[in-house]
Amino acid sequence: MKIKQTLLFSILLIAPFFSITVLAQSPAAAPKSPAKPVPAAQAPAPAKPLVPALPQSPSSGADSSGTQDIVKILRKAKSFNTLIRLLKTTQIINQVNAQLVTSKNGGLTILAPDDGAFSELKAGYFNSLGDRQQKALIQYHVLPVYVSSSNFDALSNPVLTLASDSPTGYQLNVTAYGNSVNISTGEVNATLTGIVYTDKTLAIYHVDKVLIPLDFSRPKTIAPSPAVAKAPKADKDNSSAEDDDQAQATKDISGAIIHGTTMVSLGVALLAATATISF
Repeated sequence: MKIKQTLLFSILLIAPFFSITVLAQSPAAAPKSPAKPVPAAQAPAPAKPLVPALPQSPSSGADSSGTQDIVKILRKAKSFNTLIRLLKTTQIINQVNAQLVTSKNGGLTILAPDDGAFSELKAGYFNSLGDRQQKALIQYHVLPVYVSSSNFDALSNPVLTLASDSPTGYQLNVTAYGNSVNISTGEVNATLTGIVYTDKTLAIYHVDKVLIPLDFSRPKTIAPSPAVAKAPKADKDNSSAEDDDQAQATKDISGAIIHGTTMVSLGVALLAATATISF
């Protein structure tokens, strides 16, 4: 009995140390790995402009009412005095402003030659054009749609201009490659060298040459001269009949005269013979 109590006491005395040892030798639970962050969706990279911005490009050409002032934009950009003067003298500026107001969704794109480009034209070239061609030349530099600096490669050739009065007249071709935009008219090959101004509805780009339409060198179509009307056949027959009648009448008159003269001569001869016999 005493031995059992001693053994039980020994077990109770050793048990706490045994538990501590077992716990100390047990491996610790592995820490939970932190949740991996979900990457945010990356926004698409903006399209690279095909036309570079000019250092003197105005940040805004709109006045306090929010209306774009094209003349003010060109004047602020400098070197466009000739274009400003021609826009005013041809009154195309009124048409462009009206088009810009009424086509807010479509917008406008102006291809603006600077003063140097106009000076390369033959002396007196613009004044040698008629009023209609002068207006068409300025309208030819305006596209009736808004084209951003990175969207020229989306245009379909041939491109219509404000001067296009038919599906085949006053058009140009646009070729965009690399960082360059080329404009071809069939007469002139020009390049867009920079952005003068752009917003959501109006874009003005500097072009290094005046764009001369191919239509100016095409020969004018001459209307065919009207055919000479022929006399109706019935009238010709009537005319021939009248001529025949006149000839027959003349013949009858001549015959009557001859016949009458013969009768008179015969009567005179008979009277002379009678007188001779009587004597």
